[in-house]
Amino acid sequence: MLQDARVIRYYQRITDTLVDYWHKGYRTDELRLYLEGYITSMRHSGAVESYLINQLEQETLRFLYDSSNFVVAQPEVETDYY
Repeated sequence: MLQDARVIRYYQRITDTLVDYWHKGYRTDELRLYLEGYITSMRHSGAVESYLINQLEQETLRFLYDSSNFVVAQPEVETDYY
């Protein structure tokens, strides 16, 4: 569970981008590559502590492999009772 405010902002930014890219047609393998690049750049920049980056990576991978995060909500059809 993420508790650091900066890491939570990174998580939100990454997951929003993953969903956006999914809707643009990218699929799981491509999204995973994007995530790996993002995490690698964070490690090289030293923006956050290493253990926090590991937690961020675990949480975002969990998000990525949960297919319910990429389902588009369909409105329910209302039946007319008149």
